[in-house]
Amino acid sequence: MTLSLGPNTLRNRVAVAPMSGVSDLAFRAAAWRGGAGLVVSEMVASEELVRARPDVVRRAEGGCGAGRPDPFVIQLAGREARWMAEGARLTDAAGADVIDINMGCPSRQVTGGLSGSALMRDPDRALTLIEAVLGATDKPVTLKMRLGWDHNLLTAPEIAARAEAAGIAMFTVHGRTRNQFYKGTADWAAVAATRAVITRPLLVNGDIETLADARAALAQSGADGVMIGRATIGKPWLAGAMARALEAGAAHLTVPDLATQTRQMIEHYRATLALYGDPLGIRMARKHLAAFIDQLTAWLEPAAQKALRQQLCTSASPKSVTAALEALGMRAEAGAAGHDSPGCAVPA
Repeated sequence: MTLSLGPNTLRNRVAVAPMSGVSDLAFRAAAWRGGAGLVVSEMVASEELVRARPDVVRRAEGGCGAGRPDPFVIQLAGREARWMAEGARLTDAAGADVIDINMGCPSRQVTGGLSGSALMRDPDRALTLIEAVLGATDKPVTLKMRLGWDHNLLTAPEIAARAEAAGIAMFTVHGRTRNQFYKGTADWAAVAATRAVITRPLLVNGDIETLADARAALAQSGADGVMIGRATIGKPWLAGAMARALEAGAAHLTVPDLATQTRQMIEHYRATLALYGDPLGIRMARKHLAAFIDQLTAWLEPAAQKALRQQLCTSASPKSVTAALEALGMRAEAGAAGHDSPGCAVPA
C-alpha cells in the first residue's frame, strides 16, 4: 500500500512517532537510515518558535544532505490561532515538507495551557487552529490526536471528519484517551470509529512494539499504517524492519546483526553530541544507549549487560563510550565469523 501526503510519497507505512525529549534531529536521522517510512519532530511550541527560543528552534531543525528524512515533518502545538499560523509560516520557510498538528500530548504542562489533547474537549477551537495552519501554508498538514479527553468525550471521529473537510491530509490516532495518559492498553479497535468517517490516510498508534502488534492494530482499526513510538528507542532499525515484514507477509522481523546495530548506535551517539555539544549531548544520549543495551538479552549475559549499561550511562567521556561500543561490535563480528552468534530473526 502506498501512502501519499500531497506531492510526498511515503516509502512505507510504518512511521516513528514524535516523542518529547527523544525525537530530536539525531534520533530522526537514525530512524530514517533504519528504514522508517515517516519520522516526525518532537513537539514544537508554536509561540516559542516564533519568539525564537533556542531549544525550541533546535527541535525544528531538519538537517540536510543525503541522510535528511524525506519528507521533513515538523509537529506544531499551541492554543492560539495566530501563533499556530505564524509557526506554520516559519516551519514552511525552514524547509518543512509537512506540518503535523499536535492534539495528542497528554502532559499536564501542555493540557494545562489548553494545548495538546486538551483540544479534544473543544472541537470548535481545534478546528480554528487547524484552519489557521492550513491557511498559512500550501504544504500538506496532518493531525495527531487521541480518542478523546476521556471515555465520556470521545471526539476523535467528530474532529477528524471536520478536519478532513477543512483539508487535513492524514490522521494519526493514539488508542487512548488523554485521561489514560499511558496507562492501561491502547484500544486499537476504538480507532475504527475515526476510520469510518474519513477517507484520507489514517495511522494507528499506541503500544505497537512487535510485528504481531502491528498486524493486530491494523486489523482492528482499519488504519492504513502504524506509528510506533517508545519501542524504537535504542532500536532505530525497528520501523524499517517492521515495514519490510508487513510488505512481505513475513512471519518474523529480520533485523540487522549486532555488529551493524552497534555501528548505528555509534553514528547516532556522535550525531547527538554534534547536535547538543558534549556536556548536554552525553546526557541526552544516555536514554538511547540504555535502551540499546537493554534489548541485547540474546547477545549478552545478564551480568555483562548490566555492567556495560552502567558504563555507557555514567561515563562523561565520549571516547570511552565510543570505545566500549566499538569493542562490542568487534566481539559481535568475531562471533559471527566463528558461526556462534545468534540469528537475526525476531519473533513476530
